[in-house]
Amino acid sequence: MYFRSNWKLDYCRPMPPQDSLKNRRIMANVELIIDGERHEFPVVEGTEKEKAIDISKLRAKTGYVTLDPGYKNTGATMSAITFLNGEEGILRYRGYSIEELADRADFLEVAYLVIFGELPNEAQYSEFKNDIKVHTLVHEEIKNILDGFPSNAHPMGVLSALLSSLTAFYPNSLDPNRSAHEVHLSIIRLLAKMPTLAAWSYKNEKGQPVNYPDNGLDYCGNFLKMMFAVPTEPYTVNPVVESALNKLLILHAEHEQNCSTSTVRIVGSSQSSLYSSISAGVSALWGPLHGGANQAVIEMLESIRRDGGDTEKYLAKAKDKEDPFRLMGFGHRVYKNFDPRARIIKKAADDVLENLGVDDPILEIAKKLEEAALNDPYFVERKLYPNVDFYSGIIYRAIGIPTQMFTVMFALGRLPGWIAQWKEMRENNEPIGRPRQIYTGHNLRSFVERGDR
Repeated sequence: MYFRSNWKLDYCRPMPPQDSLKNRRIMANVELIIDGERHEFPVVEGTEKEKAIDISKLRAKTGYVTLDPGYKNTGATMSAITFLNGEEGILRYRGYSIEELADRADFLEVAYLVIFGELPNEAQYSEFKNDIKVHTLVHEEIKNILDGFPSNAHPMGVLSALLSSLTAFYPNSLDPNRSAHEVHLSIIRLLAKMPTLAAWSYKNEKGQPVNYPDNGLDYCGNFLKMMFAVPTEPYTVNPVVESALNKLLILHAEHEQNCSTSTVRIVGSSQSSLYSSISAGVSALWGPLHGGANQAVIEMLESIRRDGGDTEKYLAKAKDKEDPFRLMGFGHRVYKNFDPRARIIKKAADDVLENLGVDDPILEIAKKLEEAALNDPYFVERKLYPNVDFYSGIIYRAIGIPTQMFTVMFALGRLPGWIAQWKEMRENNEPIGRPRQIYTGHNLRSFVERGDR
């Protein structure tokens, strides 16, 4: 059933009611005893048998809250978008395996799937793609904002500011009660303008004139041209590079309730505009503990090269518990066995390096580290395999993207996931995010006049 209205963009589907917190499946109850008093709380189960204790009424019933720094054991929502099983190395978007999507779909198909819940048919895909092409241009006055940044401004800061500025150019986006058509138009505008703004943030750093979108190219090809074309030379999109970028964006499109995604949801829960919510997500991603991992890989490889390029020395340092050196790009906080995205992108990395014939000592060091990690018993036993950040950093390096732009590339890929999470939260009418705390400061104190202190 399609979402029909008196406007042209009618291909988006409303989310099914089972996605709502109000329709959670209660499996059993658990009992909590506080001061001899018994309290029951329901156990809910997801479609992949994940179980959670629903403590939404804990404070109301008991006066207690839970303490969970970093929310590592807290489910902030129920979502139908992404299933992730780190123990078994499983990642699925809307029920589709990441392996199949990366092999058979393009990025816009996956974006449609993640945001609207189903893969598009030919007519839906064609309309979606054309709608995006209509909105690739940005308002000319945005160039004035861009010109206000110094050339050494970090591209992520520039991107976050430009995304937030879209609220000023589309003020109706501030209305939480705007029509479904207007909400949908905001989504289309973001998908269309993000590559333009991302490429412009790069051109600002390079001190080069910006390129306007080329709607004769596909999504990834258009971005590459805006990034690398210069007025003095012709530019042709390399299909191998375009294919690798397409896979990278798919692999980064969504990843459950990570730091930036949770930021988008909690900012959006205040009924903030989609543009400002996504801008907040970009800022969260900017942190080196989140989106900066692939940049950290290249910086590590650079430091090894400056020290003579002895990989055996650094492998030994990585094995030494007393040595503070960390091998970046190996292992993963969530995936305990292997990163399913790494297996996919390794082939793309090999294809890019072979096609471009890149002669880069950094990449030679990367190859040696990869070989060691895949064969050395120390790394194999600990399941410290190369992750997606390792290979994505190599690809970006090979195609000429500077390290400061790596996180921008991450944001470009993650955009559909952020939009989907914002959209789901809005459709489910989820409450404003308001975590609690345990206060550890002074007890009540009396005010003392300044002269008596």
